[in-house]
Amino acid sequence: MDVGDEAVIDRGGLDALIAGLRSTGFRTMGPVARNGAIVLGEVAWSGDLPLGWRDHQEPGRYRLEQNQSPELFRWAVGPASWKSEFFSPEEVVWRTSTSDGQVTLTEPDEPAGPIAIIGARPCELTALEVLDRVLRGGDVPDNRYAARRDDAFVLVAECGTPAGTCFCTSMGTGPSAGTGYDLALTELVESEHRFYAQVGSAAGAEVLAQVSHRPVTTDDRSARQAVLARAEAQMGRSLDTEGLPGLLARNLEHPRWEEVAERCLSCGNCTLVCPTCFCSDIKDVSDISGAVERQRRWASCFDLEHSYLHGGPVRPTTASRYRQWLTHKLSTWWDQFGESGCVGCGRCIAWCPVSIDLTEEAAAIRATDGAVAAGEGRTS
Repeated sequence: MDVGDEAVIDRGGLDALIAGLRSTGFRTMGPVARNGAIVLGEVAWSGDLPLGWRDHQEPGRYRLEQNQSPELFRWAVGPASWKSEFFSPEEVVWRTSTSDGQVTLTEPDEPAGPIAIIGARPCELTALEVLDRVLRGGDVPDNRYAARRDDAFVLVAECGTPAGTCFCTSMGTGPSAGTGYDLALTELVESEHRFYAQVGSAAGAEVLAQVSHRPVTTDDRSARQAVLARAEAQMGRSLDTEGLPGLLARNLEHPRWEEVAERCLSCGNCTLVCPTCFCSDIKDVSDISGAVERQRRWASCFDLEHSYLHGGPVRPTTASRYRQWLTHKLSTWWDQFGESGCVGCGRCIAWCPVSIDLTEEAAAIRATDGAVAAGEGRTS
């Protein structure tokens, strides 16, 4: 098989595919239903995937519901993104030890075996590509992130069941897969349970060639298109991206920032579930033996100390911190990285305790663009 080839596999073929990846040393990780949510965990066969589970998401609300559906991918996204597998929420960067007056610095070993993702959504794949430009393609790449991503295998599952908080169509990140995957699957269940497979890399071609498959028919292609068209029609949200970076840049003193701050808890949930946020803090920890660990943890621009300079924080108010997050995500990210920092996954909406909706806030500012006098609603 070659890049660009298509085929159809059944559930047994998916099991064989997972087994093949495991036999070559990959740690196969995918979505699993656990503790009332779709989370990331080890997937040894298709039965570990969320069989028959569906998520329902609205602003500030998330719940799982199980039915008799045979589908493995009948859900949108869970609270955890694939970012956490490559850019760990907390890790030791290096540690030192002292012996006979000599100080030795060592870096912790990586987990055994590279990771194979089984069932990332297209929006999550785009999020990884966004992070790649920040952490792998910049002037000073993060070597650990780069090594983990370089060795990874990505199987993306095209989305047929968006949540009420999803708006990937607006962002051009779904529900179909674009590029950057090794294999892409579309789950089809009418008449027979099967998966429409597309090859995105030489590694994907090699893996697919080793499992039982059949040629794609016209009915298979039509069924896939119907799944994707239905997903677009059921998209729960939309975001008008026309001129959005400039819109936010010229409304930094808009009174809407103060209005949203009256509800915002500055808790940082939106940044923690976001698949593209990459801020982190470094902390050195020592013990009585003289050993030192340098630890890195995720950080949030909603933390008061995140903008601390000499004398105090630059963004002391909730309004200024929310404005920083939203304008960076949708506006100044373009200046830094040539693209949006939002992929339309909707996690920040579902997991906000007070139901703040990014798409609603952007629309409110657009509705009164130009009507606000300079200096009103100052958020510094």
